[in-house]
Amino acid sequence: MKVYHGSDIRIDTVDLSKSKPAKDFGQGFYVTKLREQAEEMAKRIANWNHSHPVVTEFEFDEYSFEDDRFKILHFIDYTEEWFDFIMLNRKNRSKKQIHDYDIVEGPVADDDVTQRIYVYLQGQISKKDFLEELKFHKPTHQICFCTIEALQTIEPVINDLFTANIDDAIIQNLMTKHGLLEEKAIDFYFNSNTYKQLIDEKTELYKKSWNDVYQILLKELK
Repeated sequence: MKVYHGSDIRIDTVDLSKSKPAKDFGQGFYVTKLREQAEEMAKRIANWNHSHPVVTEFEFDEYSFEDDRFKILHFIDYTEEWFDFIMLNRKNRSKKQIHDYDIVEGPVADDDVTQRIYVYLQGQISKKDFLEELKFHKPTHQICFCTIEALQTIEPVINDLFTANIDDAIIQNLMTKHGLLEEKAIDFYFNSNTYKQLIDEKTELYKKSWNDVYQILLKELK
């Protein structure tokens, strides 16, 4: 199964110690099978940090859901059990996990849901009415990997797709700002030392913005 993580950097190695507490399913590494949802999260984080959105694609071994080595919790929909579990984890501000599940899957308490949770906590609506409202909420999805063992079930997908936006932006600028014909711009870019560095994961140049890469390329152009 293809799953996605939205951030402002590409994630090649997951460090659970950097995960924040008080999340829906507790401290862990979160992904979703909905790419659009991951893209929205990446844009939000990028806006916070004044950086650029990055979506990392992972391959998840979904047979792990049937593996006896892992303790799994599934929430099919916005249920009372899901709500109680969310509230339990949202209230936990410590770094100590309050459940012993390896993997938890279910809907997301996104911004709209969180606002309604505040209304519920203020006693303005009942739990029954709150859950009734969620029947009409747009579909969301998340999987939380809560343990180091669980992380062994996912692997980042290595391909050149994450440079696509960089490629397009640079080629367009070579044409519009430096007067290169499209064929020459493409030829120069893809044969440059800058591009060789960009696709070499060891340099981590792909984590930079397209403009940062472009400025390096301009030195080569001169």
